[in-house]
Amino acid sequence: MVYYNKKISCILLITLLMLFIIISPVAAAPQLDIKSPSAILMDAGTGTILFEKNSHEKMEPASITKIMTMIIAFEALESGKVSLSDIVRISERAWGTGGSQVFLAPGEEQTLETLLKCIVIASANDASMAVAEHIGGSVEGFVKLMNDKAKQLGMSNTNFVNPHGLSSPEHYTTAHDIALMSRELVKYPLFFNWSTIWIDYLEHTDKKRDATMLANTNKLLGKYEGLDGLKTGFHNKAGHCFAGTARRGDFRLISVVLNADTSSQRFEDTVKLLDYGFGHFDSIKVVEKGSIQKILPVEKGHLENVNVIVPEDVSLLIEKGKEGEINTKVDVPDKLCAPLKKDHAVGTLLIEQGGKIVKKVNLVISENVMKANIIEMFKKIFNKWFTF
Repeated sequence: MVYYNKKISCILLITLLMLFIIISPVAAAPQLDIKSPSAILMDAGTGTILFEKNSHEKMEPASITKIMTMIIAFEALESGKVSLSDIVRISERAWGTGGSQVFLAPGEEQTLETLLKCIVIASANDASMAVAEHIGGSVEGFVKLMNDKAKQLGMSNTNFVNPHGLSSPEHYTTAHDIALMSRELVKYPLFFNWSTIWIDYLEHTDKKRDATMLANTNKLLGKYEGLDGLKTGFHNKAGHCFAGTARRGDFRLISVVLNADTSSQRFEDTVKLLDYGFGHFDSIKVVEKGSIQKILPVEKGHLENVNVIVPEDVSLLIEKGKEGEINTKVDVPDKLCAPLKKDHAVGTLLIEQGGKIVKKVNLVISENVMKANIIEMFKKIFNKWFTF
């Protein structure tokens, strides 16, 4: 009887524990009161998702589309395909776009830099079309570049049909995909030169009209610590949208809110998301780009030794209070053999947190090491013989 009662007690205890596990909230899923139908919070450094709500639901993004427009423009600038000083002539098609605009006139000429600034600050649809025609050769050519880039970034639930975001049933994306392209855009420092401007003016080069005021639609600028972008969006089908980003120290967060009922709701939800991220997490720079992790001997090389370095900054997202749990280990061979090329991977940096490996980073050599010639080989032998 005693054994039977103990058995019953054990079964009851196990059942209660299982129920507790089932009904208890998961620590990784914060209970945030986000009223917008779709939202996500992502660490820009690692791409780690800290919160999501219906983040893969396809929706129209309105002017958040222009994040991809800017990415294509920055890539073209970086490759030398275009320059900021390029003169762009405004077409009839760009002039007739509609929606939010800076009232560019057909035949008016502006620099590419001015047009990009109009897109970032004032969300100008006419400027977006002019930029698309200039870089893509046509709007259709530019849209193809947008969709190709979306695929490259892993935006699997996205399709663009225009560079500005005016409503179309075939023009859609998701909060998750927007976070991915936002993470790409924040890599370009030039973007923040414009995204943090509150008010500016566009001087029309045809001299037929007064200057157009450019007013930033990001109402959190100057009101939320560290917030410096990214893009608002609105039309009737998309609702009120906002892709935001804020940086504190080396820690940058990206938030996306879609289809909010009001403009104030999208910003309130953004604040909740960012507060949660900054309140519970931090980004720690584990090692800096170029830091020497090991010095290895080189056989048959014109150099005796070569530095093994980290090719890029390495950061780790952690919960606050757990900074002391991070350790690193270097896994490299005892020696190398020439010839060796600069940036050739020769080992791995293992990053541990709480005794578990959480990240692996390739280690590379810092410079070219050529094979030693006969004279250099004799010098090495001579030095070994006469070094005590």
